[in-house]
Amino acid sequence: MINTGTIRTIVGIIGNVVSLCLFLSPIPTFVKIIKQKAVQDFKADPYVATVLNCAMWSFYGLPIVKEDSILVTTINAVGLLIELIYVCIFFIFSPNHKRRRIAIALTVEVIFVAVVILISIVALSTPKKRAMFVGILCIILNIIMYVSPLTVMRMVIKTKSVKYMPFFLSLASLCNGIIWVVYALLKFDLNVVLPNGLGAISGLIQIILYAKYRKTTQWNDDDDPRNKPEVQLSSV
Repeated sequence: MINTGTIRTIVGIIGNVVSLCLFLSPIPTFVKIIKQKAVQDFKADPYVATVLNCAMWSFYGLPIVKEDSILVTTINAVGLLIELIYVCIFFIFSPNHKRRRIAIALTVEVIFVAVVILISIVALSTPKKRAMFVGILCIILNIIMYVSPLTVMRMVIKTKSVKYMPFFLSLASLCNGIIWVVYALLKFDLNVVLPNGLGAISGLIQIILYAKYRKTTQWNDDDDPRNKPEVQLSSV
């Protein structure tokens, strides 16, 4: 008979695959940037923010912080690498003033993560204390990031159009949230349950809005939401 630990591992692996798809979803955007050799109106902010999010969750999943959560680290470490590649592309094809902003933001993030790691190792003596400290910071970051889709949802309701809210990403966000909630419930971890529960609710609301307003949406091929991938700011 399969035990809870094995089920949790399987769910975590599935979560890694779904989260990887979310991390890779902006690739068409960056292909466009590379072809045009310009970032145009695309913003680097979501990707820079995701770098910090992935770095924090990568640290959280390590055994010195949270025992038996290495699958949290694996996907976020991969996500960190992917997001850094995105930011590098932005940096290469951005004007100087945008490059300065990216450089400053990344410097601040490196300092912040270094301080968190230092405090966790030096000032907090047990994994339980470290998990609480780092987990609270991760939850705060995720909640801040989950505020961003609210602006899109508000626009959908106002315009009765879903052309800037991609269906497949909304569906993937819902699935991603549910999978990681299940993973965390199998060996209860509130720090993972809370942000991913909010992510699942956000994805569900987006799906409901999509179903309600799709018929009233007017779009051509360029406006098709499948051609406008948005970054998913949180995988775990």
